[in-house]
Amino acid sequence: MSDARGPLALARDAVARGERTAESITREALAAINRQEPSLCAFTAVATEQALAQAVAVDQARARGAALGPLAGVPIAVKDNISTRGVATTAGSKVLAGYVPPYDATVITKLAAAGAIVIGKTNCDEFAMGSSTENSAYGVTANPWALDRAPGGSSGGSAATVAARAVPASLGSDTGGSIRQPAAFCGIVGLKPTYGRVSRFGLLAFASSLDQIGPLAITVDDAAAVLSVIAGHDGHDATSAAEAVPDWTGVATAAADARGLRIGVPRAFIEGVDPAVAQAFEAALATWTRLGATVVDIALPNAGLAIPVYYLIATAEASSNLARYDGARYGYRTTLTPKDSLREMYERTRDEGFGAEVKRRIMLGTYVLSAGYYDAYYLKAQQVRAKVRDDYAAAFATVDVVATPTTPTAAFKLGEKTADPLQMYLADIFTVSANLAGVPALSLPCGFSPEGLPIGCQLTARMWDEGTLIRAGTALQQATDWHMRTPSGVTP
Repeated sequence: MSDARGPLALARDAVARGERTAESITREALAAINRQEPSLCAFTAVATEQALAQAVAVDQARARGAALGPLAGVPIAVKDNISTRGVATTAGSKVLAGYVPPYDATVITKLAAAGAIVIGKTNCDEFAMGSSTENSAYGVTANPWALDRAPGGSSGGSAATVAARAVPASLGSDTGGSIRQPAAFCGIVGLKPTYGRVSRFGLLAFASSLDQIGPLAITVDDAAAVLSVIAGHDGHDATSAAEAVPDWTGVATAAADARGLRIGVPRAFIEGVDPAVAQAFEAALATWTRLGATVVDIALPNAGLAIPVYYLIATAEASSNLARYDGARYGYRTTLTPKDSLREMYERTRDEGFGAEVKRRIMLGTYVLSAGYYDAYYLKAQQVRAKVRDDYAAAFATVDVVATPTTPTAAFKLGEKTADPLQMYLADIFTVSANLAGVPALSLPCGFSPEGLPIGCQLTARMWDEGTLIRAGTALQQATDWHMRTPSGVTP
């Protein structure tokens, strides 16, 4: 049985006991980032001065005997589509080059109140549209386990820097698997909360009914600690739910076994995955069974429709959300001449500022929302979305969690799928359903491929039942050591 405590808990406890200073931990993280950046390209901005100032403030508070927050002295990286006052926030897009928000997202305000050190902004697919972090205008992020492999996306930078042990935890956003898929590719934990559990205020929207902010970390307990801080109702976000925030760290501490847990497996849906993924997944199920869980077969009849439904709904919402980037108020604006019209400014700004994948999704979304096609595509997709939600409700009437592999394969090579967008979209086949249904989902390591690449297992639970995910995930981690292994591709 392995120690469930991860780097976040170790750093937090060391600061609280006075064994280390927040400044020394922050400087160590900054040094690791500087060493790794030439090969990883995980960051779009490193907030060195701001981070050190925050760390010094934590040390001064401790010296005064003041009460410290639950994340005091812990460096945390933040995906570059989450607003940070005074630090550039570009969403990986040229159209927002040089944009510095005048305000913090609610999750950033909560991190600061908890004593966390926001150390920088991580690279991501442009406006979170992608599954490999190859669509950023600021470079391609590499997977620390193999630098020629994708780290997943769109939160690839957030996953890569945690996997490389530069920072104990990071924040990502998940629209169709963008926390869980990179977590699986990089061998770490990724947690997508229930829709509405975490405020989206300050998150640059991709698809408003699907987006959710969540943590990435080495252990389930570390992810639970971050979620406990950032969760809760926010009056700035109309979709934020007034649900109580439980003590998820307490759940993780007590989760030594899985007795009484019922795990549903939709075997018909997961047929055809890579043999190494299937073997690792079955081994995880066997471990949970040994720990007292019961594994039963279930059906998710509409799961096979999740990808087309997701890409109709998500692109429709994206076409609406991204209409605001026109060069008129902030961000990139094309070079103009006195003869240019306002329409020409809009057209050239968007043509030059957006990348190919974003343009593809805007055009698809505009098409499905257009007169004559709305009923046939967007409305029909929403109807099938309701059926996907009903499938989960039926499953949770008999089981506590649904288990699948997180991805059909381990990390693919950079450039391998860029010429075939449909193959890239299918990398999210097991993750998009949780976003469509609004339910929480967790990815955690469950093995390695013959090439030494991490493999992830995904658990999905009822709405607002993150506690069961945390309990089940911690039980597996206490019985295995997959999460303790470190990549050799970069220097920690």
